[in-house]
Amino acid sequence: MTPVQRLADLAASVASRGLPAELRADAARRVLDVLGNSLAATGERPARAVGELVAEWGGAGRATAIGTGARLPEPSAALLNGTLAHSLDFDDTHLPSVLHPSASVVPAALAVAEARGASGSRLLDAVGVGVEITVRLGMAGYDRDLGNSVFFERGQHATAICGAVGAAASAAMLSGLDGAGIADAMGIAASMGSGILEANRTGGTVKRIHCGWAAHAAVTAAGLARTGITGPPTVLEGRFGLLQAFCGDRVDLDALTTGLGEHWELPGVFFKPYPCNHFTHAGIDAALRLRARGLDPAGIESIELGAPSPVLRTIGEPREDKIRPKSGYHAAFSGPYTIAAALLGGGGLGVFHEEFTDAAAADPGRLALAAKVRCVPDARCDEIFPHQFPAALRVRTRDGALLEERVDVNRGGPGNPLSADELAAKFRLNAARRIPESQAEQITELTYGLAGLADLGRLASLLGRR
Repeated sequence: MTPVQRLADLAASVASRGLPAELRADAARRVLDVLGNSLAATGERPARAVGELVAEWGGAGRATAIGTGARLPEPSAALLNGTLAHSLDFDDTHLPSVLHPSASVVPAALAVAEARGASGSRLLDAVGVGVEITVRLGMAGYDRDLGNSVFFERGQHATAICGAVGAAASAAMLSGLDGAGIADAMGIAASMGSGILEANRTGGTVKRIHCGWAAHAAVTAAGLARTGITGPPTVLEGRFGLLQAFCGDRVDLDALTTGLGEHWELPGVFFKPYPCNHFTHAGIDAALRLRARGLDPAGIESIELGAPSPVLRTIGEPREDKIRPKSGYHAAFSGPYTIAAALLGGGGLGVFHEEFTDAAAADPGRLALAAKVRCVPDARCDEIFPHQFPAALRVRTRDGALLEERVDVNRGGPGNPLSADELAAKFRLNAARRIPESQAEQITELTYGLAGLADLGRLASLLGRR
């Protein structure tokens, strides 16, 4: 069996037998996290733009647009909901592949599950498998000698490229396809996944639709497989396959299938405590610790943010853009700005959406403090990355004191997890931007109880209600 056939065989087996209860429970947490992030993003311009476009497209509505109540064709719902899921950069992250699996997989799976009347348990099984396939593809493009993702080194968004394929497996499972059909769906989606990362460096909103497009491609690919289109059996490892095309010869094919069905990457995927690029999180953790130690921002002379060398191009370069972000969204990819926001005090679990509005990104106080931050490579961080996103924060005060906080294990992952209360708080605070607290509580209860739901009708109704 080729790699895609082995992955499809796992998907077909899970569709038949189901995931273990602990993996279904983890998948439910992924779903809730995506729903909260999506509800919080409904007022964002990219989501409104995609909503306008899919309304123009029209078509028979069988799936719910989160936060609006609109009924859309499954590919359109996946496009819109995937855009919502990734728009605020608050979605989960797998390491060391450095991709966000749930923001493509969950919207695609939700759209197909609702349209086909699938049970909650089938949704969770599809989500779990889709995330697993997505991150295994990402790991196949991780170069241990380089210490980084080859996708990322080449400016490619593995989240969208691999997410389209993993989400296609989810959509195909929920469409009732057998192993061969699931393999075809993944083979078709491999021709559709794409995404480049230049917007992280210099601005632009296109990255915010990457997961939407991956989810759209996944649903479309599953539909094409269901109606007779086929994919190549060597789509992943072949001479002109996905991994060769995107990563060249720097590929780890064993990562695709070693321990498949026995070892699951799913429970190790990091939840984000802060709605910004994950490379900035350890710096925020360090800044919050310094605040807790009593550091007064008014007394700061200079700040040095030490980080892994590969992440500096995202959070530190070009320096002029990072100390004066072009927008609130651009600020979410700035090491200097996020340090300033954390030191000055933010909402949520430390910094929250209010720190990433256009007005906040133009605030003179934050910008003055951000201008004091210098981003530098740190040798110890280089040794740890990308198994964690570490940082070292060194602050010199005007009275000559030197304060340092080093974060080797960032918050939200297996080594420093968010508690159940913190995850619930994240969802509640996200949802509060769109819906009443009582509605959020019902969504939480239904999502955590998905394994026992006969269908998604009640949950979809609550997600669509304004």
